[in-house]
Amino acid sequence: MPEQLIPIIIGIAGIAAIAVIVVGIVSVRSEKNLVEERLGRYEQGYQSFLDIEDEEEARSEDKQQRKALDAIDKAIAQRPFAQKWKQQLARADLKLTVAEYAALHVVSIIGFFAGGYFVIFRGDLIMSIVAGFIGLFFPRIYVSRATSKRLLRFEQQLPDTLGLWVNALRSGFSVMQAMEAISRDAPEPTSTEFRRVVQEVQLGIDVEDALEHLLARVESEDLDLVITAVNIQREVGGNLAEILDIISHTIRERVKLKGEIRVLTSQGRITGWLISLLPIAVALFLSAIQPGFMNPMFESRTCGWPMLGIGLALIGLGMAAIQKIVNIEI
Repeated sequence: MPEQLIPIIIGIAGIAAIAVIVVGIVSVRSEKNLVEERLGRYEQGYQSFLDIEDEEEARSEDKQQRKALDAIDKAIAQRPFAQKWKQQLARADLKLTVAEYAALHVVSIIGFFAGGYFVIFRGDLIMSIVAGFIGLFFPRIYVSRATSKRLLRFEQQLPDTLGLWVNALRSGFSVMQAMEAISRDAPEPTSTEFRRVVQEVQLGIDVEDALEHLLARVESEDLDLVITAVNIQREVGGNLAEILDIISHTIRERVKLKGEIRVLTSQGRITGWLISLLPIAVALFLSAIQPGFMNPMFESRTCGWPMLGIGLALIGLGMAAIQKIVNIEI
């Protein structure tokens, strides 16, 4: 293996390790909160009389940590981006506070900067700062992908959810009782979202406002249609079961059509990725078979680096254009 590729491989491995750590922290945090939420239903009213002193010490330490996090949260909550971050984390169903999310940004920036400065660019401060700037967007990309996957699952489950809702209404259930049945019987993430609606209503929030909060967490046009139908039925009356049945059929056909379009446009998406990654693959291949062939490109600050920057920018624009073409909205 050429010696020139060793630092690059080490740098890529380091950045990948940091990415795995960030994703692992988010995943473990989410799973831990989910388990605690489920166990909390059975732990109410019960308390162990063993190791009380240890529990009190652990609680005091947890309280101190929680106070520190709360103080940071309050400081960050005054920033204009805090509310947007909270909404993004809620849409992705990540049990993270704003302070923890900000800490992930800091860790990602430091990791990418260190990997660029010590390994990839070998002391080049400017390029290391660029690498750190790229690290700023890594947590956001992860949250965005998690939100997209969750929204896709919710929309795929929505026709079956409406079928369950219709059957509950025809069985004599009220709207709230039907939503409680959905929160118990529907799969994730539908059950979690409807459980939040039920809990908000139980806390005294109006049903219409609780449904609007649901729509804010799940930005879905199909869900907007359902919520609009429910709100209209609450105001003017009508057969809600029949309306939801018609909407369910419409949404099911839309989901089917989206799947067909996705299959037909898969070739275009794959072509876009191949065309975008081909120049990078060719550069790595040339460096592997003939070490030093790409060195003039990296050593020339007046010509090489601008050419690399322009090339990467054009690759990004081309990829965005291809994705825009194959992204057909219904």
